[in-house]
Amino acid sequence: MINLEEIKEQEIAFNKVYDYAEFPDKVSGRCDNCSSSYFKSSVKGGIFLRECRECGMKKSI
Repeated sequence: MINLEEIKEQEIAFNKVYDYAEFPDKVSGRCDNCSSSYFKSSVKGGIFLRECRECGMKKSI
């Protein structure tokens, strides 16, 4: 299992959806990449998806 610090060092893939259970927020309610708190949220198939409006990082909550 890869932790978010290792991903941060490698670079975050913006076309990938990260699972919140595996990669919780470093600072609650803030994007791990750009520290923004401005998100676009959607629900599809019972999965809550949160996308940062600043950089586009996605997490399924």
